[in-house]
Amino acid sequence: MGKEGQRVTSLYKRLPLKDRHFTCSKIIGRRFACFAQRLSHRRKQSQCDLLNESTGQLPATCSSAASNNLNWNCRVKMTQQMQNLHLSQSKKHSTPSSPNAAKRLYRNLSEKLKGSHSSFDEAYFRTRTDRLSLRKTSVNFQGNEAMFEAVEQQDMDAVQILLYQYTPEELDLNTPNSEGLTPLDIAIMTNNVPIARILLKTGARESPHFVSLESRSIHLNTLVQEAQERVSELSAQVENEGFSLDNTEKEKQLKAWEWRYRLYRRMKTGFEHARAPEAPTSACLMVTSSTSLTVSFQEPLSVNAAVVTRYKVEWSMSKDFCPLAGEIIMENLQILKYTITGLTTGQQYFVQVSAYNMKGWGPAQTTTPACASPSNWKDYDDRAPRHKGQSEVLEGLLQQVRALHQHYSCRESSKLQTSGRKQSVSRSLKHLFHSSNKFVKTLKRGLYIAVIFYYKDNMLVTNEDQIPIVEIDDSHTSSITQDFLWFTKLSCMWEDIRWLRQSIPISMSSSTVLQTRQKMLAATAQLQNLLGTHNLGRVYYEPIKDRHGNILIVTIREVEMLYSFFSGKWMQISKLQSQRKSLSTPEEPTALDILLITIQDILSYHKRSHQRLSPGLYLGYLKLCSSVDQIKVLVTQKLPNILCHVKIRENYNISKEEWEWVQKLSGSESMESVDHTSDCPMQLFFYELQMAVKALLKQINIPLYQARNFRLYTQEVLEMGHNVSFLLLLPASDDVCTAPGQNNPYTPHSGFLNLPLQMFELVHFCSYREKFISLYCRLSAVVELDSLNTQQSLREAISDSEVAAAKQRHQQVLDFIQQIDEVWREMRWIMDALHYARYKQPVSGLSITKLIDTSDEQNLKKINSTSSHIDCLPSPSPSPEMHRRKAVSGKQ
Repeated sequence: MGKEGQRVTSLYKRLPLKDRHFTCSKIIGRRFACFAQRLSHRRKQSQCDLLNESTGQLPATCSSAASNNLNWNCRVKMTQQMQNLHLSQSKKHSTPSSPNAAKRLYRNLSEKLKGSHSSFDEAYFRTRTDRLSLRKTSVNFQGNEAMFEAVEQQDMDAVQILLYQYTPEELDLNTPNSEGLTPLDIAIMTNNVPIARILLKTGARESPHFVSLESRSIHLNTLVQEAQERVSELSAQVENEGFSLDNTEKEKQLKAWEWRYRLYRRMKTGFEHARAPEAPTSACLMVTSSTSLTVSFQEPLSVNAAVVTRYKVEWSMSKDFCPLAGEIIMENLQILKYTITGLTTGQQYFVQVSAYNMKGWGPAQTTTPACASPSNWKDYDDRAPRHKGQSEVLEGLLQQVRALHQHYSCRESSKLQTSGRKQSVSRSLKHLFHSSNKFVKTLKRGLYIAVIFYYKDNMLVTNEDQIPIVEIDDSHTSSITQDFLWFTKLSCMWEDIRWLRQSIPISMSSSTVLQTRQKMLAATAQLQNLLGTHNLGRVYYEPIKDRHGNILIVTIREVEMLYSFFSGKWMQISKLQSQRKSLSTPEEPTALDILLITIQDILSYHKRSHQRLSPGLYLGYLKLCSSVDQIKVLVTQKLPNILCHVKIRENYNISKEEWEWVQKLSGSESMESVDHTSDCPMQLFFYELQMAVKALLKQINIPLYQARNFRLYTQEVLEMGHNVSFLLLLPASDDVCTAPGQNNPYTPHSGFLNLPLQMFELVHFCSYREKFISLYCRLSAVVELDSLNTQQSLREAISDSEVAAAKQRHQQVLDFIQQIDEVWREMRWIMDALHYARYKQPVSGLSITKLIDTSDEQNLKKINSTSSHIDCLPSPSPSPEMHRRKAVSGKQ
């Protein structure tokens, strides 16, 4: 912000709150009025010059008075176009706009500021709608000339306003004016670094006319010489004509030309004093894949009085860069990083970077390291990617399953026609006496589905101010783990619910599991019909249970706006909670009460389970604990779809050399047998691993002396997807998975969660392998249902032909299940890591004692001062049961 902007801000902050609206608009108004006045002066001057050219007279301007200092209110800028004025005017605009256009622009802006903004900063940054409406009211406003005006006057605030109000295309930033200059040229030749940088970030470029140093120097000399001649001519005319109306106008024109002469002189001096930039700093070369290298760098320490406008990256297979293998000119300076692609795997490349300003290219800076070979850790033993071709296999299986369904549905349609008609009649009679098309108001002992649609702080409720709930079954088994997991897979195929229901034969002698699945499909279809939408969202990772025998399966979906649904309305969550709290009086809260109590935690889980890590290499902590019927994974509440982790570096790729170093270090007997000196190429990677291990142990609250038996997983680098890679830190083999009642000497801080293994895998793949998990869930849900159907058909088959047909189809389903399981096993990296971590003989992995000194007394004292108790691994995150107890104790 310029001095004027700082003065305005300081004055604004000292004012009482009630006077800030008016005063802010008034101060900005004065500045815009001056800006509009100068722009109007440019219009008048251009018109006068056109008129004088046609009559053969000297140009005259219609400008207001000006002085020579740099103050915005006092400076006058001569905007006469020195060359080809008529051509420039006809090229950019057919007719000049009204001289009062900029004033109207300010007036519209000022009125908006008075009525709708409470701070000085908000006056500059309005919504896109306001900008569009403002643009409509200022059709004649010439943004290109206004930008030149602001840059020449060195007004940073005006430049920022114009760049925010208009796009670079609307401002015509890169079209030279009649003097052959762009706004960026003026900024860099006057050495206005702040304005030059903000122009570069928005895509501004130098004039294409300056193809060499000589051409730029000649052009500047010409501008200075012509301006000097005009000043001399006007000075002579003013002295000869004496006092007259025409002479007054010429005096104004003389002052404007004098200002422009000083501007060109300043630009010429800036160009003459500038030198080529120094070499870029912190040039770092990284191996980012088996065919690419990435170079990152920083600006030169000294730009030698000229702003750097571009960089050049060169690479070669020779140390002296002769011949070059390639080069690239970087004109986008927002990110000083470039990835060189299409390289040969294993080939050594040298890379260097140089900077450019208006005086030319500076010296090149060689990267650190000077050379690198594109590679990936899989090149170490020629391993195939874990995820290669799995989605394609599932797509083929899904097509086969659908084709098989169509074949059998045609054969069995006639057989089921009679019984289906009887069922439809009985169901229609039943619907006359049971309102099954309505939501459940109160829970009785049974299995239910609850749907949470939310938008910000609002959620969808029924017309009776209830959460939309339908009943699945009024009688169920105590354990629904497998049914719940199958229902979770349905969240990837909500639109296929009707097709699934039609594929299940109607039979009164179906197994209990098949009947439960049928009822789940029926309840889901009922919810879809009532709400008028197929998409019911994601399933919460665990069902909510109470002591009354109710089990509530919760689906969650975030909508983009407050849609209108067939059955329901929107209500604030806090209001719904308060209403329920006033109505619920039982000492033992129901599953619905628990849902409302924990709804903020449920929504928080849903939002965070969709988030992904930024690209990079991470170190994750694999820790599991087992319960009676399932295994749970330790994750953080902030990101429940990934293991506890810390970031190692931005580069997600591990090169062949780095992985070879890890394998060599894991196989060595002692830390001293591997070179860790500063000359070692792997020193940086070694240091990054050290810092990551220490940070992760601190995060999970494990002292260094208790982590002596921890090791790194050296079987593979886990490539999660979306350029996220993981190395794993494993506990001792006996502590990887804790059994019930087994003590564990680790107590992580708060903020952790124990997620069921199957649910963790689902939410993890939904974030990092979306296509694969969608295909797998669709296929698995259908084939599981087919397996139950074929088993039922085998039990009901009577004749030999029926038995043979049932066996044939059941075998087909079993073959599908086997192929799906094979694909699933290849994708389940966590099970491979678990088996590896629990394998005791020989001791596997890279011991962290080869990375850090666990006997460091200083670290021991530091950690002992903050962790003085030993307890078991964290219990699962507050479950509905825990919330229920808290609610009961609070009422008592």
